[in-house]
Amino acid sequence: MDFVQDALDQNTNNVGVIFIMTIDPSKISTSKTPFAMIDKHSAIPSEQEILFTMHTVFRVGEITQTPSNNRLWEVQLTITDESDPQLSTLTNRIKEEIDGRGWHRMGKLMLKVGHFDQAEELYQELLKNASTDSDRAHIYHELGRVKWQQGHYEKEIQFYEKSLEIKRKTLPEDHASLAPIYSNIGLVYNNMGEYSKALEYYEKANKICEISLPPTHPSLATSYNNIGQVYNNMGEYSKALEYYDKSLKIKEISLPANHPDLATSYNNIGLVYNDMGEYSKALEYYDKSLKIREISLPPTHPDLATSYNNIGQLYEEMDDYSKALPLLEKALGIWRKSLPSTHPNIKIVMNAIDRVKKKL
Repeated sequence: MDFVQDALDQNTNNVGVIFIMTIDPSKISTSKTPFAMIDKHSAIPSEQEILFTMHTVFRVGEITQTPSNNRLWEVQLTITDESDPQLSTLTNRIKEEIDGRGWHRMGKLMLKVGHFDQAEELYQELLKNASTDSDRAHIYHELGRVKWQQGHYEKEIQFYEKSLEIKRKTLPEDHASLAPIYSNIGLVYNNMGEYSKALEYYEKANKICEISLPPTHPSLATSYNNIGQVYNNMGEYSKALEYYDKSLKIKEISLPANHPDLATSYNNIGLVYNDMGEYSKALEYYDKSLKIREISLPPTHPDLATSYNNIGQLYEEMDDYSKALPLLEKALGIWRKSLPSTHPNIKIVMNAIDRVKKKL
């Protein structure tokens, strides 16, 4: 412990964190989560060092400030493995969502964690080497998703239309694989403010989903969510809540409690209540969304910034500027790291920060 105190003494701006790990071999499978005492092989045998494998997962428990030093914190960690029901459920769900093989799967993972530029580089390389129309259609679709995350909506539509053109040559109009493309084109038009076109494509996608999917399928929930979003943008709040509620009910049945898609539903319902001027309800749903995103997403994921931005702008609406400013600044910090400098979200939050600062 002396080295911790020495480090704190050297810089009064530092905060120390000690991780206290609990390992109960009777509760884990050492074949899945192997670890070893390496004190005999360590340069400092007296420290009784333990070597863990790279995929070891710890459950975070209590986090407390030490009584003797208010700049030193203790974090209780308990080793776990695939037999942990919550970890197993979440891991299996992620495996289902990040499907595909080889580099295609890597591209989906990059999109999922917010590494959009790297995903684009990978998909462009895969496109050069694609040997079938099926592969090209898939890659065009994924490139469209990349462009959506980057805020390049016109390019996004171009990629989706290329994918759609290839698929419609060989597939019937109600084929299940067309639904994601219609849905994504609808999303672009929604972001561009062309709501009638957005609704047209969303309804095409929803019709296919209702025919081809079971009633509790997550993709059907996404379809309802998208339609709700358009109605919200059109100011038809009762219809928006109707579709958002349909979506949320499916997600609560089919997804783990800390799944990011649940956070999206809570966030969207919060947006409706925000637009309706029901700020306490909006804050309730925004907070639900933020709690999930803070647990389930990387700290620089743009969706996390969306939560901070929404809550910050809500506090601005409520004239609570001291609470609004740090949240908006958090959002800006994340978006600057995760989005291109020309992305419209960055300009939106910068304008909000300027407004709030003038009112403080």
